[in-house]
Amino acid sequence: MQDSKLQVIRKASFTATPWKNGGGITHEAIRVPATGDPFRWRVSVADIEASGPFSEFAEYNRKMVLLRGAGIELRFADGTQKTLRKVGELVEFDGALAVHCDLLNGPCVDLNLMVSKSDGVAVRVERFIEPLAVSASRNETTLVFAIDLRFRLEIAAEKTVTLEPWDLAVLSHCSGRLSRLDPANSSASTSVFLATLEFVG
Repeated sequence: MQDSKLQVIRKASFTATPWKNGGGITHEAIRVPATGDPFRWRVSVADIEASGPFSEFAEYNRKMVLLRGAGIELRFADGTQKTLRKVGELVEFDGALAVHCDLLNGPCVDLNLMVSKSDGVAVRVERFIEPLAVSASRNETTLVFAIDLRFRLEIAAEKTVTLEPWDLAVLSHCSGRLSRLDPANSSASTSVFLATLEFVG
């Protein structure tokens, strides 16, 4: 589904590409522009099947969220380490920094957002029970990625869509709200990855 304000990219439509080093498979949801390199930003889901190094993306800032598995430990060339153990945990790092990934207990799946360093981006993972407002103002794009449960996205009372786990919605110059679709489990929160990209020039 697509219009001038909302694009919905279903998990089933992601494009799979094996890693060059054989350590996993990347399922690309969207890149802007749609073809060629360099891209301005890209969203993908990666199957990490073996421990090993990540590819270098020196011109980009990277955001990762654990989607499935027991977790990963990232060891960076500057000596720092970051560990993702729970679904929904988020890490941000400079794509120019060499990083080695160790699987903690078997294969994992993670969400990846790469954004050109020339553009601004703010990301977070929200766990919500009550409706959650989302928006994208002029010169912004907001990404909404369903992590664990399906939910409803309403855009300014004009359009309503259901996002299943790992579906991606791309909002441009509009506002809306997210609401849960599982009233039988009223105490459980729903997790969503949100990113607001601010474009310069």
